[in-house]
Amino acid sequence: MARVLISMPKEFLDRIDQVADGENRSRSELIREALRTYIYKQKIRQSTTSAQNAELLESLLE
Repeated sequence: MARVLISMPKEFLDRIDQVADGENRSRSELIREALRTYIYKQKIRQSTTSAQNAELLESLLE
């Protein structure tokens, strides 16, 4: 697995650690899941936008 070094405010990292501890998970796993969720939501937004654009184009061509 690749390693990544990121910078963030200490208060934000402290909050991440609190959530991870509360869920009995590592900091890394919590951050990986957050990024997976973000990427998934981006795909849905793009898909929705594409569908809306297709409908708009269809209505213009009718």
